[in-house]
Amino acid sequence: MSALSNVSKKRVSYFYDEDVGNYTYGPGHPMKPHRMRMVHDLVVNYGLFRKMESPRRATARQMTRFHTDEYIDFLCRVTPENVEELSQQQTRYNVGEDCPIFEGLFEFCSISAGGSIDAANKLNSGESDIAINWSGGLHHAKRFEASGFCYVNDIVLGILELLRYHQRVLYIDIDIHHGDGVEEAFYTTDRVMTCSFHKFGQFFPGTGDISDIGIGKGKYYAVNFPLKDGMDDWSFQNVFRPVVQHIMDWYRPGAVVLQCGADSLAGDRLGCFNLSSKGHAECAEFVKSFNLPILVVGGGGYTIRNVARVWTYETGLFAGEKLSEDLPYNNFLEYYGPEYKLDVPANNMENLNSPAYLAEMKAKVFENLRNIPFAPSVQMQEVPRNYDTDEDDDEPDTRTSLRQRNMRIVPDTELSDSDDEGGRRHERSYHSNGLGNSSLRKSRSDKKKSAVRSERAHKSSKSNKPRGVIMEEVLNNMSRMPMPSERQTLISSPRGGSGVSSPMSTNMSTPALVVTKPMDIDDVRVLTKREPDTDGDIVMD
Repeated sequence: MSALSNVSKKRVSYFYDEDVGNYTYGPGHPMKPHRMRMVHDLVVNYGLFRKMESPRRATARQMTRFHTDEYIDFLCRVTPENVEELSQQQTRYNVGEDCPIFEGLFEFCSISAGGSIDAANKLNSGESDIAINWSGGLHHAKRFEASGFCYVNDIVLGILELLRYHQRVLYIDIDIHHGDGVEEAFYTTDRVMTCSFHKFGQFFPGTGDISDIGIGKGKYYAVNFPLKDGMDDWSFQNVFRPVVQHIMDWYRPGAVVLQCGADSLAGDRLGCFNLSSKGHAECAEFVKSFNLPILVVGGGGYTIRNVARVWTYETGLFAGEKLSEDLPYNNFLEYYGPEYKLDVPANNMENLNSPAYLAEMKAKVFENLRNIPFAPSVQMQEVPRNYDTDEDDDEPDTRTSLRQRNMRIVPDTELSDSDDEGGRRHERSYHSNGLGNSSLRKSRSDKKKSAVRSERAHKSSKSNKPRGVIMEEVLNNMSRMPMPSERQTLISSPRGGSGVSSPMSTNMSTPALVVTKPMDIDDVRVLTKREPDTDGDIVMD
């Protein structure tokens, strides 16, 4: 499968919930959902809204396709007021410092998860070629615990939805942190290949060595490219392009999920790479050139003015629109001074990734990839549920008190320019209370402790199966699903090297940037006893 030099404009769906910027992880915490409001404000003021269509929401009861019922029930019930009463569960589910309990936590998680699930359905139905959910990309969350600022793994949920129509899905991660939660979920299957380019060493989460390649049927289907400090544009492209090209040639995925974590940019508060916004976007442009359905999600990024600029730039790139380098007037213009430019430049940071080191890592990756069979096949049958005609339960009419709304308001001090640029005062606060150290320097021994907690939680849910086995069973069940109709088969066929495209894709002269507000997934089923799956949902033990 070769990259296409000239690709026609795509139909692009863009998912945004206006409430996502209202939540706060707490004073001094580097994760700021407010950045999503800044991204959307730039997208609108660049005129991309002219290509937006009416939004459509995602269905409910989908978090437990991956996460345990007990964990989702905990997220539903826990609040800052009752967290002390649930202290035992708080430890069990790894919430506290890096992953604090804040007002509206479950609603915040539902926005992220709902956007990625609905985006996957847009691709499955053939209505869009590219679906963007910048609120997603929370790649550290595990099946039964939070991790690294992430509570619900929207990426895994989106991939599970894509697997209903596509035999193989490729996940690419350019966040500076290893995508451990997604890799762990699909570690034993060949239906999902994970590929992560990340900082490795004394750095959170401490996983993602080049020797981590998967086990069982998933052996060689986990690709990890460990990097050192100072990675620049030229070096990154010198490894990203050949590795992704090789994977595309041999694995031939039907769809791609691209995690565009912005903490790999130069000057990030928690990052140590030296990518410019153009270097970061070159990865997105290269993936787009294969002409496959792409689910694009956000991820890390802690200098929020840089996050807003690079994700806006990449939104325009996916939509086929060239954006002016001069920022338009917007509600957060003061954040972008004194230059007020769209570009995020690289700095003069030393690159510790020597050409010899990168060549050695690249050779090892290629050697591992040579062990996989060409385009592994999977038996598929007709999909039992059609997303478009699935009946949605009406969302309950909820009431939020004035006190609850005020608790979700982000203080002005949390959004100051100094906080954005490294937050000297807030950054000291963050590191002094232990959050920074636990995020940046969590060692492998810490991960072993996490594994012990995970095993304990696993046993409590009456399952002694090793990592990845449950996910493998889910995927095996999916392989016995009925095959899509002829129309759906055309949609799921790779639209790159095969030259087969959806009949719904014939008119692409004008990009359609669809803004979609995902449904809050707030009526999750918490099952005490497994019941037959009546609506086609994938339910995990």
